[in-house]
Amino acid sequence: MNVPAQIVSFLKSRGLKLATAESCTGGLIASDLAGVPGSGACLDVGFVSYSPSGKAGFLGVKRATMEQYGLTSEAVAREMAEGALQQEGCCADIAVSNTGLADGGGQGGSPDDPPPGTQCFAWSFRLRDGSLVTFAETRRFTGGRNDVRSAAALYALSRVEHYFDQLPRNQRDSHGGPA
Repeated sequence: MNVPAQIVSFLKSRGLKLATAESCTGGLIASDLAGVPGSGACLDVGFVSYSPSGKAGFLGVKRATMEQYGLTSEAVAREMAEGALQQEGCCADIAVSNTGLADGGGQGGSPDDPPPGTQCFAWSFRLRDGSLVTFAETRRFTGGRNDVRSAAALYALSRVEHYFDQLPRNQRDSHGGPA
């Protein structure tokens, strides 16, 4: 089974909705899900926020976080995912975020910039009490710009079920998880 179809099946079987907060992937995560028949039952909203001002203004990423850790960082990815879930119109249970460098045309050409292909992800889950639990990872992908972006989108989706399974059992149960 392909990854987007597997995730749509997983989300639908548990009555879960997903939001995306994407930078480098530019909407590919949401697009990959939307390509699966029946995905309307589980895809809530997708944000594409490339710029620092967009990340701050639409997703609530703190400017201090971006300055301290850089745009390609797990800290920024975490705030993107959590910010998506906190938007007034968002009714998702899970948010997936991505920020990274697809090629060498990144954040300013500084030697401190992460290498091309570096992608930071976060998966944030809204618990029954309204609190959020967030997981983050950094991975590096090879290939051309769009190869990296496509691989990152699929990777982001492929880890949804893994991190759902990391939630405390009583929180998974509230979302139709294993009893």
